[in-house]
Amino acid sequence: MPRLMCFATHHKSGTVWTRRTIQALGHAFGLDWHGIWRDEAMQKLPEEGRAFLVNWAGWFPADLWARDDVAFVHIIRDPRDILLSGCVYHHFAGQQGEKWLHLPRTDLGGKSYQEHLKALEGDEAKLLFEMEGKHRETVEEMRNWPWGDARIFELRYEDLMQDRDCALFGQALAHLGLEGEELETGKRLFWEQSLFGGMAKMDDRPRHLMGHVSSEGALRRWETELPRAVAEVYADRHGADLVALGYETDATGWLDRLREPEPRNERVSRGNGR
Repeated sequence: MPRLMCFATHHKSGTVWTRRTIQALGHAFGLDWHGIWRDEAMQKLPEEGRAFLVNWAGWFPADLWARDDVAFVHIIRDPRDILLSGCVYHHFAGQQGEKWLHLPRTDLGGKSYQEHLKALEGDEAKLLFEMEGKHRETVEEMRNWPWGDARIFELRYEDLMQDRDCALFGQALAHLGLEGEELETGKRLFWEQSLFGGMAKMDDRPRHLMGHVSSEGALRRWETELPRAVAEVYADRHGADLVALGYETDATGWLDRLREPEPRNERVSRGNGR
């Protein structure tokens, strides 16, 4: 049984959902969880007993990968939906957890990422800026993940959003060594933290979660929300990434599936957080 149970996500790829689930698991099982953001964080590891380790940028130190008492769960999301979700979120996200958004940048004339994004006119300009900014980093992280390691259980956000019986997440927990009553408890806690489960009603969501959910976890938003001009640039820059990550079989064929954008008052409006 793995002693160190590791979860890796990426920006706007179910990170808050995963974090809240792991916090609930840790509380239920009496286990600690540790964020592993740099090599020095390995000093946090307990010498014995189980623990959850997390990273929200798809990275763990080489020393962790060299161990034989670890197992991993890795979650990715369709990059096109990450682009849309991130562009909305970066307009209003506060400094807690997103300090980088608020730092003055010389390449932006002293403005922060958020200030520059908010000052841009129109969805196309905003999305193109986001594409070259945080989004590019996120796609690179997903591509650089050590795919193919047998210790990793791979998940997609899209599949988790349809995992209403929690069977798929249960498989991930079993991969980490949970079984019996622990496994069933883990599945229940996952459901309780899900937008289709315990968090389905707005009134049941904590305030912090409200700031991260702007589209109710909608899937394939890009089909109706991504402007064609932006999509064509995206296909040129990231079409090969979509293929490599298994979201498309052709770098540009998906452009034919774009549909006319919905009226602004019927969809998330980039720039006001609705």
